[in-house]
Amino acid sequence: MGSDGGLLAPVWAGTRAEAITSDAAWLRAMLEAEAALARAQARLELIPSEAAAAIDRTAATLVLDPADLARRARQSANPVVPLVADLRRAVPGAASSVHRGATSQDILDSAAMLVATRAIRGIVGDLSAIMRDLCELAERHRDTVMAARTLGQQAVPTTFGLKAAGWLAGLMRARARLRELRLPAQLGGAAGTLAAFAERAGAGTALLLAEVFAEEIGLAAPPMPWHAERSPVTELGAALAATARALGKPATDIVLMAQTEVGEVAESSAGSSSAMPQKRNPALSVLVRSAAFQVPAYAQVLGQVGEHERAAGAWQAEWLPLREALRLTGGAAETAAELVAGLRVFPDRMRANAELTGGRLLAERLAAHLDRKALEEALSGDGPLEGHAELLDPAAYLGAAPELVDRILATYREQP
Repeated sequence: MGSDGGLLAPVWAGTRAEAITSDAAWLRAMLEAEAALARAQARLELIPSEAAAAIDRTAATLVLDPADLARRARQSANPVVPLVADLRRAVPGAASSVHRGATSQDILDSAAMLVATRAIRGIVGDLSAIMRDLCELAERHRDTVMAARTLGQQAVPTTFGLKAAGWLAGLMRARARLRELRLPAQLGGAAGTLAAFAERAGAGTALLLAEVFAEEIGLAAPPMPWHAERSPVTELGAALAATARALGKPATDIVLMAQTEVGEVAESSAGSSSAMPQKRNPALSVLVRSAAFQVPAYAQVLGQVGEHERAAGAWQAEWLPLREALRLTGGAAETAAELVAGLRVFPDRMRANAELTGGRLLAERLAAHLDRKALEEALSGDGPLEGHAELLDPAAYLGAAPELVDRILATYREQP
């Protein structure tokens, strides 16, 4: 754990994600893991119930200095060693029962999954709020004509409802992926064999202890320790990256649609500039988009291949990227909720832009009705297209756009 460092990360500064992933929150999660381990062992009569109660009470109130703990952690390459030493000093009568049979990775991995579970709960809540607002936008603008753009240029007519429904579809997939995660507790002992527990109570009790520990800490019970098989962390990182990308799509489109020359939407934020007082920058979209660029990069570091039964560096390299991925995705989700809730839409400007090229937005439709020579003649001039008025109404060439909106909204409404 190091400095929380929010100055250069405004997308999560002041958000719930910042508090959930703070140094203090990580420390609290590690202490909760130690307390859960003590309670689990007491349930199976591996340590005295009085010792477990003392550890539980002390862990709930113990206050440690994250910076001091981080400095002392340099001697052991992880913060659990000094944390356990402090906890043992705080419960002298039960010191021998603290962390009994466990290893540092058991505590830190379990704490990481606990922090992630709490962060994901907030992200899913924000995604649900965004999706409700996008559903309303898509329904209201089901038939609102605008120009679809490919490679930055006007292509054919579409509707703003379909664009919003596309954003919604991406977030539905991201939310489903987050909901499917079953983040596991970690308990394997020194090398994943549960030997210290089995020595005292037998292999069956050791296996049962892992399940009871997971129950006590509120995480999934894995079939075996995953200290050397990092799929849970890899899958978590991939789900966060996918969520950040899904949030980045509306943010990117809104940045482009809010350009002065386009003017099809506007943010509710002040979007002030330090040098140009006339500007109203799409500040919320910029913050969300910045997170969408960063989270996939952090996710690439997660779950790297390690050596044998304890990685020498790969495991330690996960901690900061995981926290940043959780913070950035959580901050982006909360910021995007504000962005979408306050989004201003200008249908008249959308229609005017769709007519900007004098009917050329309907060139694909003309191609279906005119022979090649007539099409070339129609498109040869610089001004508005002449003739063929019955083919040049953008609202009459929307394909199945409105019906696609209906389909996406129906799928959304069927979700729990």
